[in-house]
Amino acid sequence: MLENKNNNRDIEMIDSEFLAQYKARENMLRDKIILVTGAGDGIGKTAALTFAKYGATVILVGRTIAKLEIVYDEIEQSGYPKSAIFPINFESATEQDYTSLAEAIDREFGQMHGLLHNASELGPRSPLNQYDAELWNKVIQVNITAPFLLTKALLPLLEKDKGASIVFTGASVGRHGKAYWGGYAVSKAATENLMQVLADELDGISKIRVNSIDPGATRTRMRATAYPAEDPAQITSPNELMNRYLFLMGPDSELITGQQFDAQPADE
Repeated sequence: MLENKNNNRDIEMIDSEFLAQYKARENMLRDKIILVTGAGDGIGKTAALTFAKYGATVILVGRTIAKLEIVYDEIEQSGYPKSAIFPINFESATEQDYTSLAEAIDREFGQMHGLLHNASELGPRSPLNQYDAELWNKVIQVNITAPFLLTKALLPLLEKDKGASIVFTGASVGRHGKAYWGGYAVSKAATENLMQVLADELDGISKIRVNSIDPGATRTRMRATAYPAEDPAQITSPNELMNRYLFLMGPDSELITGQQFDAQPADE
């Protein structure tokens, strides 16, 4: 059962089945400023395009400018609200880099309404006794330290909105660790805890809602790396999950915070 002390909605109904059947209203994100990390590929790219389709101005954040430019061009060619590109390398970025990013967004837009933490580093699939320390640090840096610093920098902008949404990306191995998932599993467990801590701290003093979503088995480059023998045609595409992301980013979830959502039934 999902619980939320601030919500009058029937929380028990908001499960994977509810999310699967959810239908977003046209232009439900009109005039919203939403930042998406890892926006150049996979779920992040699809989410950025979907948010733009529903009226949002999307801030595209990622490491590879060429990939972000492709998404930018696709948004523009589709006639959606013009997006913005802010390249940043989460592996090496400092706290000042995130502060500078927040200042640039403040100058350009003056506010923010949504933040999707999508960028993740898989790292090696190996036993812990063989796990390279440098790669461990990279995974932890990208998957948990970077989202923490980015969120910290953007909170003042998000506070300007009456119902801003922060969505972290979880994983089943973050709830129950499994052999050979190493730093990824540990970082995703930390992600879920970070979401809960932030939601609890903001509870009662802010309109910002904070939740996480586990996309489950999804046809992405990262999934193909983790499961190279898998037939991608049998795996859910990012597009099939976008109504779940729209629900969490849009006004229909404005009273829900501190919750872990599954986009699909657990299958890993």
